[in-house]
This record gives sequence, C-alpha cells and structure tokens, in this order.
Amino acid sequence: MYFRSRYLIIVAVLAASSASAHVMLDSGPASIGTAYQAVFVVPHGCAGSATIKLSIKIPEGVIAVEPVPKSGWNVETVKGKYAAEYDYQGAKVSEGVQEVVWSGGRLPDKTREEFVVNAFLTDGLSPNSILYFPVVQECEQGISRWIEIPAEGEHSHDGKRPAPGVKLLPKPQ
Repeated sequence: MYFRSRYLIIVAVLAASSASAHVMLDSGPASIGTAYQAVFVVPHGCAGSATIKLSIKIPEGVIAVEPVPKSGWNVETVKGKYAAEYDYQGAKVSEGVQEVVWSGGRLPDKTREEFVVNAFLTDGLSPNSILYFPVVQECEQGISRWIEIPAEGEHSHDGKRPAPGVKLLPKPQ
C-alpha cells in the first residue's frame, strides 16, 4: 500500500509539471489604467532542443511597450497601427509596438528563464477578464506555438498550446 500511494503521488507531480510546462506569465493580476510589467517564463525548450528565439504578440489595448534587454540576446520590436487611439500621458497614441522578439541567444532545454516587457494597460481593456499574449518559441529543432486563446467560458488550460494570460482587475480608484 505504501508503494502504491507513493507511486500515485509521483504520477500526480509529473502530471502537474507537464501541464504547466508552457510559456507562462509570472506577474500576477494587473489593473487596467496602470503600468504593467509582464514577466514571461520559459521553463524548457522544444522536445529537448534549446530555445533560440521568443516572439510575443502584444494584444490590443497594451501600449507604451518597452522590452527589457537580456544579456546574450538581441531584442527587436515590430511596430504598427493600433485598432483604436489611446490617451497616454496627455497625448493621443495611435501606433506602437505590436510584437517583441528576442533572438540570438541560446537557452538550454530544462533551463528556466524570464523575458520581461514593461507596458501600460489602457482603460479600454475589460476588468475581470483574462488578457492573452500569444507566444512563439523557436528552438534549434522545432517550434512551440503558445497561441491558443480559449473561447468565452472555457479555461486556458483546456488547450494543448495555451497562450499566457493575465487576469485584469478594475482600475484603482
């Protein structure tokens, strides 16, 4: 009986670790109308292969995006027009960063690393919802596309390749 219960505990731990083995946000809930530091955690490579590129799609309503440089990696931004115009620090903003790409580095498999983006969450975002950031992780061999955004009423962990998300809280008073 001891060995059986010990076996079940090991199986449960392994199942939990494989279920959480995707790129995720490690920055807790965030309030709309405030600055936000998105901390993307990459816990592993692609089927044993090292990560060499990480691309993060910035969702509509997230502006003033500034990626944090990472030693040994190049960082680029892709800019474009927003679907709407936003007020930011007394100015109207209609375009900005829509994608952040780190490349040129090498993150060995089974090595946890953080990639950080500073941004502003506009008032137009919906409080009490989840905001998703689709991520493409390129490896020396293979690509993992963490881009699945659940339909309303579904949970992000229902998909095989869930996009990392952050719970949005109402604007502080």
